[in-house]
Amino acid sequence: MRIAVIDDQPADRDYIAALVSRWAKDRDTAVTAVPFPSAEAFLFDYSEDKNFDILLLDIEMGAINGVELAKTVRAENDAVQMVFITGFPDFIAEGYEVSALHYLMKPVDRDKLFSVLDRAAANLGKAERRLRVTFERRTDYVPFSKILYLEAQKQYVRIVTEGEEYRMKASLAETAAQLDEFFFPCQRSFIVNLRHVARILPDRVVLKNGTEVPISRGMAEKIGREIIRLF
Repeated sequence: MRIAVIDDQPADRDYIAALVSRWAKDRDTAVTAVPFPSAEAFLFDYSEDKNFDILLLDIEMGAINGVELAKTVRAENDAVQMVFITGFPDFIAEGYEVSALHYLMKPVDRDKLFSVLDRAAANLGKAERRLRVTFERRTDYVPFSKILYLEAQKQYVRIVTEGEEYRMKASLAETAAQLDEFFFPCQRSFIVNLRHVARILPDRVVLKNGTEVPISRGMAEKIGREIIRLF
């Protein structure tokens, strides 16, 4: 789990980051707390790496405040958990616009922060898993359920979803290691998402949207058994 602590006050930032580390130790949870001195600093890093699970946001910061930062992130990421930390209650109504999990007033109470982090972790556990896809200097998080199949293309992997295609520089094996048990290697260069399989033929599977994905000889029976096991 990665948690961003975004606060322009060094003492507050260090204190909250220390509490996060204490919470992680108490819960026996692997957590990386990443401190940022401003919204601008966070957005600079976030443009290259969107792998954050929880944002602990101060509201009163420089040119970009915590609410504006939250709106920017929420526009493309509906899974990240956001918690506002502030000395001012005036912005509470705006928090509903970005589905903020909670507001904490400064000075932050240890037990209240731990309770909020417990809720955030529980919400993340319920959220659908996503594949981090990096392409053309962008990063998207694609829900597993939306992926139809993956295809190896030399140094790249082609990821086909219900409405879009991605071409990411990675091996098929590296990408497959991040997926769940519903993704089945049906041929040397293809992995199919069994959630979408409608028919199994000797040399291919037909997906629910009509797309056909090739399979290796003798693979039809194995795919059938996996579908029965999973569904």
